[in-house]
Amino acid sequence: MRGAWLLLVCALPWLGACASSPAVQVSPAQDAADVDLVEAASVVPGLKQDIRYAGANNFVGAPVTGYEAPKCMLLSPVAQALARVQQDVQREGLSLKVFDCYRPVRAVQHFVRWARDPADQRTKSAYYPNLEKASLLDGYIAETSGHSRGATLDLTLVRCDGDACTELDMGTPFDFFDPRANTAHPSITDEQRRHREQLVQAMARHGFQNYAMEWWHFTFRPEPTPRTAYDVPIR
Repeated sequence: MRGAWLLLVCALPWLGACASSPAVQVSPAQDAADVDLVEAASVVPGLKQDIRYAGANNFVGAPVTGYEAPKCMLLSPVAQALARVQQDVQREGLSLKVFDCYRPVRAVQHFVRWARDPADQRTKSAYYPNLEKASLLDGYIAETSGHSRGATLDLTLVRCDGDACTELDMGTPFDFFDPRANTAHPSITDEQRRHREQLVQAMARHGFQNYAMEWWHFTFRPEPTPRTAYDVPIR
């Protein structure tokens, strides 16, 4: 990729101060093909998609900046690994369903602006009923997100009968900001725990590590570009 780097940010802010986190540079690229971001559905047969941030059915309550199309984009090696997960779960009569994949830096900035606006409480009852909005920046909404590096995604498992698919009961909805969404939270039922473990184990077999605060959140390891974030719009 040519051109100067635009910005220095810090990765994974919940792990510590910027000084102790690896520096992440934002690529100047403006086209997905230039950075090997591919549409996951073209690589993962039968992948189900509900790309929440391309519409209004999300915690912001509106389409998110940078999501110009409801597509799951991932770096090519990550999409290929996800295809192997899909093959595994299909043997169990299931399918993967993605909610979010690559996330442009401008979308992350939209989230942060929203979290810092105390006047907008439209989605509180649905997404963060037990937390103060400002506290969402402490572990739930990262000011620099791993999603922007093209190797992190949010997903669940579904069981399909023809075109009709039902999500397995995971104990909370996607993007429910609450301790109950912690992968190993003790309050969930045995069935919900089995479903979460089933997802975690299927993803782990092919290199995806779960983020313990959110049962739906996984990162491919080692990341193909751990020091590079992208701001390519999803089109």
